[in-house]
Amino acid sequence: MGMCLPCLGGAADDVVVTPDPETKRRQLAEAAEKRQKESTHRGVKNPEAVERKKKKQEEMEKQAMSTSPSGGGGLRWQVG
Repeated sequence: MGMCLPCLGGAADDVVVTPDPETKRRQLAEAAEKRQKESTHRGVKNPEAVERKKKKQEEMEKQAMSTSPSGGGGLRWQVG
């Protein structure tokens, strides 16, 4: 019968307090962002270089779109 007494004395120490819903959401969002970053950069030795290259490519595409003539190019169809 004396075997149960040590268990009851330490029972309060074993209780896990769950965080409030806002903290839980924040932790889950941070974990999701971390997983997404890790999967994005998986197999890439220099992720910063990849990001710079991607931004440069986007800027070049944006510049190409802004310098192309608008309204004059493209195919025209005749309805007849």
